[in-house]
Amino acid sequence: MSDLSTFALASTVVAVLGISLGVMLPAVAMGWAISRAMEALSRQPEAERSIMRTLFIGLAMIESLAIYVLVIVLIVLFRNPLLEYLLPGTSS
Repeated sequence: MSDLSTFALASTVVAVLGISLGVMLPAVAMGWAISRAMEALSRQPEAERSIMRTLFIGLAMIESLAIYVLVIVLIVLFRNPLLEYLLPGTSS
Protein backbone atom coordinates (compact mmCIF):
# COMPACT_ATOMS: atom_id res chain seq x y z
CA MET A 1 0.00 0.00 0.00
CA SER A 2 1.20 3.45 -0.77
CA ASP A 3 1.49 6.17 1.83
CA LEU A 4 -1.50 8.00 0.37
CA SER A 5 -3.83 5.01 0.50
CA THR A 6 -2.67 4.12 4.02
CA PHE A 7 -3.32 7.69 5.11
CA ALA A 8 -6.77 7.69 3.49
CA LEU A 9 -7.64 4.40 5.17
CA ALA A 10 -6.43 5.64 8.57
CA SER A 11 -8.34 8.91 8.16
CA THR A 12 -11.52 7.03 7.33
CA VAL A 13 -11.16 4.69 10.30
CA VAL A 14 -10.52 7.60 12.65
CA ALA A 15 -13.50 9.49 11.20
CA VAL A 16 -15.80 6.49 11.71
CA LEU A 17 -14.60 6.03 15.29
CA GLY A 18 -14.91 9.75 15.94
CA ILE A 19 -18.46 10.03 14.65
CA SER A 20 -19.55 6.89 16.47
CA LEU A 21 -18.24 8.19 19.79
CA GLY A 22 -19.36 11.71 18.96
CA VAL A 23 -22.94 10.52 18.55
CA MET A 24 -23.03 7.85 21.23
CA LEU A 25 -21.66 9.83 24.15
CA PRO A 26 -23.89 12.92 23.71
CA ALA A 27 -26.89 10.58 23.35
CA VAL A 28 -26.03 8.95 26.68
CA ALA A 29 -25.58 12.39 28.24
CA MET A 30 -28.94 13.55 26.88
CA GLY A 31 -30.68 10.47 28.26
CA TRP A 32 -29.05 11.00 31.62
CA ALA A 33 -30.06 14.70 31.68
CA ILE A 34 -33.66 13.93 30.72
CA SER A 35 -33.83 11.20 33.35
CA ARG A 36 -32.60 13.58 36.04
CA ALA A 37 -35.02 16.28 34.90
CA MET A 38 -37.95 13.86 35.14
CA GLU A 39 -36.87 12.90 38.65
CA ALA A 40 -36.68 16.58 39.60
CA LEU A 41 -40.12 17.21 38.11
CA SER A 42 -41.60 14.33 40.07
CA ARG A 43 -40.18 15.76 43.30
CA GLN A 44 -41.00 19.42 42.61
CA PRO A 45 -43.76 19.81 40.01
CA GLU A 46 -44.15 23.49 40.88
CA ALA A 47 -40.61 24.18 39.55
CA GLU A 48 -41.50 22.88 36.09
CA ARG A 49 -40.65 26.08 34.18
CA SER A 50 -37.23 26.45 35.75
CA ILE A 51 -36.35 22.78 35.34
CA MET A 52 -37.51 22.60 31.73
CA ARG A 53 -35.71 25.81 30.76
CA THR A 54 -32.47 24.56 32.28
CA LEU A 55 -32.99 21.15 30.64
CA PHE A 56 -33.44 22.62 27.17
CA ILE A 57 -30.37 24.83 27.50
CA GLY A 58 -28.34 21.83 28.65
CA LEU A 59 -29.66 19.66 25.81
CA ALA A 60 -28.72 22.36 23.29
CA MET A 61 -25.18 22.48 24.68
CA ILE A 62 -24.87 18.69 24.49
CA GLU A 63 -26.21 18.66 20.93
CA SER A 64 -23.68 21.31 19.91
CA LEU A 65 -20.89 18.93 20.93
CA ALA A 66 -22.24 16.32 18.52
CA ILE A 67 -22.41 18.93 15.76
CA TYR A 68 -18.79 19.97 16.40
CA VAL A 69 -17.73 16.33 16.10
CA LEU A 70 -19.62 16.05 12.80
CA VAL A 71 -17.89 19.14 11.41
CA ILE A 72 -14.44 17.91 12.39
CA VAL A 73 -15.11 14.47 10.92
CA LEU A 74 -16.27 16.02 7.64
CA ILE A 75 -13.10 18.12 7.51
CA VAL A 76 -10.95 15.03 8.10
CA LEU A 77 -12.78 13.10 5.40
CA PHE A 78 -13.10 15.70 2.66
CA ARG A 79 -10.47 18.39 3.26
CA ASN A 80 -7.76 16.86 5.35
CA PRO A 81 -5.13 19.51 6.16
CA LEU A 82 -2.42 16.84 6.58
CA LEU A 83 -2.90 15.52 3.06
CA GLU A 84 -0.68 18.20 1.53
CA TYR A 85 2.37 16.59 3.17
CA LEU A 86 1.78 13.35 1.24
CA LEU A 87 0.97 14.80 -2.16
CA PRO A 88 4.04 15.76 -4.21
CA GLY A 89 4.33 19.31 -5.43
CA THR A 90 1.75 20.85 -3.10
CA SER A 91 3.96 21.74 -0.16
CA SER A 92 4.95 25.39 0.19
